[in-house]
Amino acid sequence: MRIGLLSDVHANRVALEAVLEDMPPVDRLVHAGDVVGYNPWPADCVETLRERNVSSVMGNHDRQVANRTNFPANRMAQAGIRRATITLTADQLEWIEGLPAVRRCCDDRVKIVHGHPEDPDRYTYPDEFGPHLLEDEDVLVMGHTHVQHAEQFEEGFVVNPGSVGQPRDHDPRAAYAVVDLGALQVETHRVEYDVEAVVDAVEEVGLPHQSGERLKRGE
Repeated sequence: MRIGLLSDVHANRVALEAVLEDMPPVDRLVHAGDVVGYNPWPADCVETLRERNVSSVMGNHDRQVANRTNFPANRMAQAGIRRATITLTADQLEWIEGLPAVRRCCDDRVKIVHGHPEDPDRYTYPDEFGPHLLEDEDVLVMGHTHVQHAEQFEEGFVVNPGSVGQPRDHDPRAAYAVVDLGALQVETHRVEYDVEAVVDAVEEVGLPHQSGERLKRGE
């Protein structure tokens, strides 16, 4: 079985479409949280994940929308949450509200979290990857840092597929990964997308200028 790994779409429809078009054939898709936030198209991205029956967990931006709260000090994040709150339909909000913090799939061989297995808000960067993160799964999928990395240990793989919609590893290309459970292999991928179209849309809908500009730098 081959599984497409997504994370941190962050309402970037253009990047999501590029990733789905570029992705090789897979049997299912999973998403490690934060479908909303920062970018202009939260409703479109939620609907795409729903239509494709993507197994997703709740990211911290998703939780802010679900709880009708907002970030206290991050203007870009605040604006993205406000946009999601006013543009998502009732059905889409209900889908967000129903997302779990942890999912398992493929006979429990794959575990999906957002930040860290013990704390969904904890950033877990590549230098912290290790077998201690694994429980009894073959593949642990994490997001939150927006930094792509996959590492194999005797106990299994720890993977962050990187961010679809807002990479922060100084590579502006949209990121994703594919795991082959039969061969127990992970491939990381990057794909170009029309960043300028997203920058223009950020300005058109009144989101902070920096939300678009950072996409050009992959930060």
